[in-house]
Amino acid sequence: MITTLVIVIHIAVSLLLIAMVLLHSGKGGGLSEMFGGGLGQAAAGSTVAERNLDRATVACAVCFMFTTVILAIRLQ
Repeated sequence: MITTLVIVIHIAVSLLLIAMVLLHSGKGGGLSEMFGGGLGQAAAGSTVAERNLDRATVACAVCFMFTTVILAIRLQ
């Protein structure tokens, strides 16, 4: 029962992590250009959005790491 719950959480977190990584800006503007239009890097809101996206991505990655370790220990 616990293993099934951890697997479901692990799959949900992995899909969320993929979506968050895809939202990050590469060489273009990414999230800041998608929602900010043509404002560019000068807009303060875009930097706040990027910073919050970074924090959410790190939190999601840490959760993914913990569920991976738990599944590795449980399924031995």
